[in-house]
Amino acid sequence: MFERPQSGERAILVQAGADGAPDPSEREEFRELAMSAGAVVVDEIVSNRRRPDPRYFVGKGKLDELAGSVKQNSAELIISAAALSPSQERNLEKELKCRVLDRAGLILDIFAQRARSFEGKLQVELAQLAHLSTRLVRGWTHLERQKGGIGLRGPGETQLETDRRLVGARIKQLKERLEHVDARRTLNRQNRVQAEVPTVALVGYTNAGKSTLFNALTDASVYVEDQLFATLDPTVRAVKLTDGRDIVLADTVGFVRDLPHELIAAFRSTLQEAREADLILHLIDASDENRWQRVRQVNSVLKQLDADQVPQIRVYNKIDKLDRQPRVTNNRDGEGRAVWLSARTGAGIPMLLEAIGDRLRPAMLHGVMHLGPTQGRQRSKLFEIGAVLNEEACDDGGWNLELKLAKADLHRFLKRENLPAEALQPLPVKETA
Repeated sequence: MFERPQSGERAILVQAGADGAPDPSEREEFRELAMSAGAVVVDEIVSNRRRPDPRYFVGKGKLDELAGSVKQNSAELIISAAALSPSQERNLEKELKCRVLDRAGLILDIFAQRARSFEGKLQVELAQLAHLSTRLVRGWTHLERQKGGIGLRGPGETQLETDRRLVGARIKQLKERLEHVDARRTLNRQNRVQAEVPTVALVGYTNAGKSTLFNALTDASVYVEDQLFATLDPTVRAVKLTDGRDIVLADTVGFVRDLPHELIAAFRSTLQEAREADLILHLIDASDENRWQRVRQVNSVLKQLDADQVPQIRVYNKIDKLDRQPRVTNNRDGEGRAVWLSARTGAGIPMLLEAIGDRLRPAMLHGVMHLGPTQGRQRSKLFEIGAVLNEEACDDGGWNLELKLAKADLHRFLKRENLPAEALQPLPVKETA
């Protein structure tokens, strides 16, 4: 009888994909993930197997190689880069006499180590239990279903059902707690909308330098370390732009290739900051040779969150490693499409703030509004806010006012004065003040 050990850091990495051997960048990232979790990598085994074995995932030859490496290196843990089914994990553990973990379990373990806030801990525990719930059957020897018959009946199935019920109850409890946290986060978001403070979400592949940039922009003290998922908990801070306007900058969890679905589901409320943002800063490690692949993976997660339609500014970080100068490249409308900077040295930060300000500039409306002779107060209000370009007296004693004002200002004025939405007849926007 074999029971899973409760600890162990001496790990053997198994990188055997269903489509052949992984490329070097995938192998390096997987190694960094293992080390970020605190594993001491004692050996790496790469398999070119194209079709996974239904029982062990790896073939008989690699299984023997693994068994030899476990014995030779006194390994306590096997970490597979490929997703393993619960039965494959169990069969490997029984054969190799050591704990087996796949990539999803590894990332969940890293998140459990990094979570510091109450919300972060709840989200990680929910993701872990969702992952565990699929692995209760045959996950442990004492939970196996026992055969019927005299002398063979026992508490095995009862124990398994008890664990299922306990896990289910805890998942329900965590979801209820997270609903309360999410309601509070939603209320804060609504307050920012009512106060007309734009929200800018900072997203990017893990270890692209998000926390360093966040600290540079907000003078915060978010933990910074050169490792994957160094910071996990979301942080929101106020930032003042170069033109004096205030914005709210929201940091989010870093993305990674094949982020487990349990994590995306658990962190949906946190990542909703990106979906509800007015602008996304997509941080990219300019010194990373695989940066375009990373960009596609981040955009893939944003699409899952329905945040792919939010305007983006790409921020190419770590230009100090490339000996490049900070610069801004514009789109067809003359707005900042990409900013090259160094969050570590601060070079290019003012350019980024200016680009953010340009992209968040209020949408202007230009049109003609007719006010009757009894609406002198409304006419006076429009002059007070500087919205009137020209005025023409009408035969009915009223006025035709040519207006140019921000869309938000118009909506607020119409609502306050109880005027219909079609009160302003649109004209092409003039660039005159």
